[in-house]
Amino acid sequence: MCHARGQEGIDIFTGIIEEMGCVRRLVRKGGALVLTVDCQSVLTDLKIGDSVAVNGSCLTATRVDDYSFTADVSGETIKRTTLGNLRVGSQVNLERALAAGERFGGHFVSGHVDATAVVTERRQMTNAVLFRFKTAPEWATYMVDKGSIAVDGISLTIFDVAENGFSVTVIPHTLRETTLYDSHVGDRVNIECDMIGKYVVKVCLNKAEHAAPAGVSIELLNENGFI
Repeated sequence: MCHARGQEGIDIFTGIIEEMGCVRRLVRKGGALVLTVDCQSVLTDLKIGDSVAVNGSCLTATRVDDYSFTADVSGETIKRTTLGNLRVGSQVNLERALAAGERFGGHFVSGHVDATAVVTERRQMTNAVLFRFKTAPEWATYMVDKGSIAVDGISLTIFDVAENGFSVTVIPHTLRETTLYDSHVGDRVNIECDMIGKYVVKVCLNKAEHAAPAGVSIELLNENGFI
């Protein structure tokens, strides 16, 4: 995960992928790894210490040259995401953190992956491809029909939410420009539920937990046979 800016607050992404990069080098160090990605667009103004979402996971650039950037991937990030499955030659979705004043598309994405999901269906529709993903039941709480989710960093709209999964449809442009074009049944992807939705759920749960007792009412007295 991205920790370099922790003193200043979290970085924000939009889920609009800027380009696909290619993993050039992987160095594994115990439970962590160092990742080097070849790319072009995201290098335009990238500096050491800047944040880049790699398949939806916020990483901090530790080295930048004319053709690539390098980032450390912690053991915790490997445990929560699919980055540990990358190989030299793997393609990855890339997006720089949103700069102040830029036009905003997609939805608010923090780059802090919640969990992974498995592709259980891929089906061609008239003008799009339907993907169905299986998730752990606890994440259904944060998903609503027509709400947003980031899949490998891609901002998508959810439908057909169930206890153990959800579906999205992907238009041809998004399919061509992201790693979803090569995702098939059985593949694992990173998911980040909608940031605003998670805060709303947290506030509601806290209010319910600390709600004051209802007190005595006519209804309560009647239910217990006092009147």
